[in-house]
Amino acid sequence: MHILILNGPNLNLLGRREPGIYGTRSFDDYLPELRNAFPELTIEYFQSNHEGAILDKLHEVGYTYHGIVLNAGGYTHTSVAIADAIAGINAPVIEVHLSNLHAREEFRQKSLLGKHCVGSISGFKLESYRLAVQYFDSLRPKRVGFKVSKGE
Repeated sequence: MHILILNGPNLNLLGRREPGIYGTRSFDDYLPELRNAFPELTIEYFQSNHEGAILDKLHEVGYTYHGIVLNAGGYTHTSVAIADAIAGINAPVIEVHLSNLHAREEFRQKSLLGKHCVGSISGFKLESYRLAVQYFDSLRPKRVGFKVSKGE
């Protein structure tokens, strides 16, 4: 299974930007840990501060990947274009946020993207990504039956 983690604006500053809200670890430090936790998945990563680049990436992988974990940052609350892109692709998208949006400013409590996503996870800092990937991992076909040795 191919999974894309797609981060939007300012998420390149994780670990340095408002650590009380977003934590003290960078995503680059966290990504190898996440990949190690799900060795049977291919987890790709892309981050951009530019709305058009996020749209292009959604279009690029939206018909071939098995799932997308999207933290659109501030675009969550403003981007009709990203919402339309999510609605238009086949890959299921999980909306992820590091902070609990319902405990933040009023404008952050409204997502334009959520209605087009299979679900939303917020408030668990970097672990929000693990929870989203875990959902996609649960969809992976599992082997059923008993292990039989070749000599039997």
